[in-house]
Amino acid sequence: MTSFKTIRARAEKRKGGPKALAKLLPAKPDPKALAKLGDDRILAEMSRRVFSAGFAWSVIENKWPGFETAFVGFKPGPLTLQPDDFWDDLMKDTRIVRNGAKIMSVRANAAFVSDIAREHGSFGKFLAKWPSSDETGLLELLAKRGSRLGGNTGQMMLRFLGWDGFVTSRDVVKCLRDAGLDIAETVTSKRDLAKVQAQFNAWAEETGLPYVQISRICAMSIGENYAAEKLASMIGDD
Repeated sequence: MTSFKTIRARAEKRKGGPKALAKLLPAKPDPKALAKLGDDRILAEMSRRVFSAGFAWSVIENKWPGFETAFVGFKPGPLTLQPDDFWDDLMKDTRIVRNGAKIMSVRANAAFVSDIAREHGSFGKFLAKWPSSDETGLLELLAKRGSRLGGNTGQMMLRFLGWDGFVTSRDVVKCLRDAGLDIAETVTSKRDLAKVQAQFNAWAEETGLPYVQISRICAMSIGENYAAEKLASMIGDD
């Protein structure tokens, strides 16, 4: 496997040097801040990522104030108590994107967040204690106990919440394959995801960098060389 030093040097060359690259890296995630995050904000981000999947993000962002109102501030407790009529009415609510399966995922995920909060004090505390060296285990839990949180949706939710992990985006996977990792062009299998996890663990040990920065450097080392302004507009995505 290619050492991460080589990958970082390539990214630095593409972005104009070490200082220029450093400015494009996300801050090191703060587990204490994550632990303090309210369960309503966790559910809100879950829902935002679910509705954004396969949809223009700009549309979801523009309508988000309406989502917050329609889903009563994404407070898990009150949402789990809402009757069927509440959810039926949302299917006709123009303040949100009226996708029935995604609307009902909010109901299921409200119960999921509430269950985890009862078990661990809050969902944020649960995430803050989960090690980055086992993102695959966390993604499996999200997929099994949550609704529509598998694959890239779960990864992006963790990224936007401030959890320290990788995202198997097109460019990250391209970087891994170029470095010598035997994985498919699109990482979907448990086998490939385990290989990605093992390689990120090795690079984290090699560099001492947080996983989110390794992921971003990986993405910027290969593929289309986006300008800094474009990268800023793509924040959260690799």
